[in-house]
Amino acid sequence: MTEKKPTSLEPKKAVLKKVTKETVVEKKVETVKKVTKTDVPIVQNKPEKPATLTKQKISSEKQVSKAKVSPIKEGKLAELEAPPAEKQDLKNKVESNVPKQKPKNWTGNSMRIPKIEKVTVNMSVGKSGAPLQQAVTILKQLTDQEPSRRAAKKTIREFGIRKGESIACLVTIRDEKAQAFLRKAFYALENKLSKYNFDRQGNFSFGIKEHIDIPGTKYSPELGIHGMDVSVSLGRPGFRVKRRHRSRTKIGKDHQLTTDEAILFIKDEFDVEIT
Repeated sequence: MTEKKPTSLEPKKAVLKKVTKETVVEKKVETVKKVTKTDVPIVQNKPEKPATLTKQKISSEKQVSKAKVSPIKEGKLAELEAPPAEKQDLKNKVESNVPKQKPKNWTGNSMRIPKIEKVTVNMSVGKSGAPLQQAVTILKQLTDQEPSRRAAKKTIREFGIRKGESIACLVTIRDEKAQAFLRKAFYALENKLSKYNFDRQGNFSFGIKEHIDIPGTKYSPELGIHGMDVSVSLGRPGFRVKRRHRSRTKIGKDHQLTTDEAILFIKDEFDVEIT
């Protein structure tokens, strides 16, 4: 048998087979790379973002912030979070809790402006002699006026008081002196006054336990420490008609001073806190 001679086409076929195998492998590698690029996310060293708060943390922070705010602000926050149907009810509740300042009904009318008619300062010692003289000296220093002495109206044996005996002293001050004394007296009370100190006509009274609490006074062993009662009478222009001797008449109901007006006047005029 004769051997077959290799033709020139056989090596070309082998070369083509090798090339086709390599190209197929390269294509597979490229497809794998594409798949990895699209499906697998690439991790990069980016700066870390702050972790997002969970719903529980956010709700707890809201509760803490609400606890810090005042009840009025808390009501406003609740109003924002509430649905529209409940907003009006919450708004009414918040407005009811806010203290409303009553308007002045004397603006624009000079005849209705309240004024201080007089301030009466009384020091009752309970017996005559040295204690009464000490009280007289203290009142004279505080008001720069000569006090008048007051006698007992009846005898009280338990307290050793006889009828007609001088047991107290009193001073009545008006105008600018009255306002200056009141400012000092309110300072001794830390600028606080109770609403129960006022009567229906707007007058009010209060007590000072120790006279050395009044600014400008110092303790003196010779005088000791005494208390006093302060009574303030308020009025309006035109109140003279109830005191005059001729054609005396009553004051109309609309012109009389009320408790609320007196409290508002004292707050504005002397910056006193009414509790």
